[in-house]
This record gives sequence, C-alpha cells and structure tokens, in this order.
Amino acid sequence: MIKDEVLRSFEGKNVLVTGGTGLIGRQVVDYLCSAGASVRIVSLDSITVDDRAEHITGDLTSFDLCKEVTGDMDYVFHMAGIKGSIEVTKKKPASFFVPLIMFNTNVLEACRLNKVEKVVYTSSIGAYSSAEVFKEGENTEGPPMDMFPGWAKRMAELQVQAYSIQYGLENFSIVRPCNVYGPGDNFDPENAMVIPTLMYRIYKKEDPVVVWGDGSAIRDFAYSRDAAEGTILALYHGTRSKFVNIASGRGYSIKELVETLNEFLDFNYEFDADKPSGFPKRVMDISLARELIDYNPTTSLLDGLKETWNWFISNRDEYKKKKNYFKE
Repeated sequence: MIKDEVLRSFEGKNVLVTGGTGLIGRQVVDYLCSAGASVRIVSLDSITVDDRAEHITGDLTSFDLCKEVTGDMDYVFHMAGIKGSIEVTKKKPASFFVPLIMFNTNVLEACRLNKVEKVVYTSSIGAYSSAEVFKEGENTEGPPMDMFPGWAKRMAELQVQAYSIQYGLENFSIVRPCNVYGPGDNFDPENAMVIPTLMYRIYKKEDPVVVWGDGSAIRDFAYSRDAAEGTILALYHGTRSKFVNIASGRGYSIKELVETLNEFLDFNYEFDADKPSGFPKRVMDISLARELIDYNPTTSLLDGLKETWNWFISNRDEYKKKKNYFKE
C-alpha cells in the first residue's frame, strides 16, 4: 500500500502518464486521479481507462507532440512501451527497437527542456544481462538479454545518466519492472506473454492445455497494481538517476503458475518436456527498492491471477483496440 502522505503530494498537480492505457499505466492513472491530480494520458490505444483523466491520442515519436504535452506538467510518468512475446521480439525486432528509441528520447528530452519537476521512466528486466538473480549494480556489463528492446531501454537509462552528468539533474528516476501481469494485459493470441496466453487458451477450452517445457523454469511475476505503486513511489522518493527493481521479489515455477490457475479454473493440462522451457531462472532482488522507495508488494499470485481472469472475461476483445506495432 502507498502511504497517505505520498498520495496527498499529488493533489492539484498536473501529471502526464504516457502509455496510461497500458498494463501498469492504467493503475497509476487510477491512483493519481483518486489522489486529486489532474491527469493527462497520451496513448495510441483507442481506449478510455478513466473518465477522470484527459485522454489524448498521439504518437510520441513526434518530438513536437512530446514538447506540447509535457509543457505544463509538474510530473511525468513515462510508461509508454511495446509488449510482445519472445517469438515476435525475434521475428520483428525493428518494430520494438525503432519506436522505443524514438519516443523514449523525445519524451525525456521534452521533459528536460520544459523543466518538469519530477520524471519517472519505466525500463525493463530485459535491460539486464542474462542471470538467475537480478540485482542493481550487477549484470550490466554484457549485452541485454532481450536484445533489441533491451538496448532501447538501456539507451533511455543512459540518457537520464547523461542529464545527471552534464546538467546535474537528479529529478529523473528509473524503475526496471519484471514480468508484470494484471487487468489491461495484452491478450492478443498472436503476441501475448505467458499468463495472458494461458488464460486465453483456458478460455478457449483447449483440452488439455499443453505447456511448453517441464514446468521447472522459474520467473518473477508482479501484479500490475503492485508495480504501479512501486513506480509512484519511485517518482515520489526519487532514485537519483539510477534504477531500482520493481517485482514480486520471489520466483514461481511455471508449474506453480499453472497449478495456481487450476485452483480456481477447471481445466486439464500437461507439460511437453520435448519443447524448450526457456532460461531456467529469472528473479529480481527488490531489497534496494524496499530500502530506497519503501516498496512493499502485497498481492499474492492467486489473488492477482483471479483479478486478471475476472477482468479478462469482461474485456476479452480490448486488445483489438490497442496499437499493434507488429502488423505489417
């Protein structure tokens, strides 16, 4: 939970949330609107997530647009991103890399020029070099494990560091979230991540649901509301131009994930050990976030999956209204 004193600091403030229709962004918008902020969302999705916020349909690859929408802002949450499966990342890397580079550069530079009081940038676990446990200050020397989107995310982090070195700016903060899921996730069967993919296949009544690998691969799954709280806390407390991890702080095997879904959904499943399981373990250390920004994720995997499923059942076709960077 976020303390009342943190939420009260947003009352009466002008706040921009890029990607405010996204998975984490819509949760941030809800918190800010409830706290009394004047919230502006910029997105290419044809979705209204909160009637209390101003929604602008705009392409952040336009520097002129970025300067315009940040011009009168007190705070900016730069959360716009591109989400897709591992396969689509490999097949269409330019669809990730080019727009990410462009709108990250544009938004951050517009914030600097317009002297925005506080900015937080949402990076990704994919910016780390490959490892089993990810901790700030480690696994940064080699190439990012998610090659093209990882480099794009790292470039924006370097841009923030450059501002600190050249201009002495410390009002830019950075978070690196892990695998985030929740209401508003991408349920497009063509490029969804593991949790929405499983839910979509369960909804379609596949029998059995065949899960690639033997189920032993371990991942760190963070509920979107918890990730939103961490992002808000990062802007409030500041990370001094460095990044902090935002995650659940513990690992779940794919087998645990499937079994947890099976606790409240009736479906048959089997694991196909002949298929690849992916990297054996990827878990984030969140001790620095606990210490520096008072981050404390509280949502259990079971509760988060239930909330996500209930949202999905009521919003099965929302993904069709979202900007799809992978269509030719």
